Amino acid sequence: MESQRVDMFLMSHNKYFESYHLMEIKDLLTKADDSKFTNVQIQQYKDPTTVLIVSLLAGPLGIDRFMIGDTGLGIGKLLTCGGFGIWAIIDYFLIMGATKSKNFEKLVQSLSY
Repeated sequence: MESQRVDMFLMSHNKYFESYHLMEIKDLLTKADDSKFTNVQIQQYKDPTTVLIVSLLAGPLGIDRFMIGDTGLGIGKLLTCGGFGIWAIIDYFLIMGATKSKNFEKLVQSLSY
């Protein structure tokens, strides 16, 4: 695939991924054919800032974990009221990284089809 399209994708979607994943994403997209690049472009990635805001407002209910696809952790947070508040506070610092990691997993999975 042409590098200009890959660079445009990275510039417009860099907030959805960790900075250390960007070079790997560039390599994966450069090696992919155009049909797989279309799969990557139609994916809807979760905005880490939005998930952080949800975590701040409703973190003890586990809604932030449900949003990013961690259903098991979401149920655990819901049943323990955010780990009695401790888990909710820890997630304020970790949820953005977890969201970016889930977005990276979604991108890699869409390239494998």
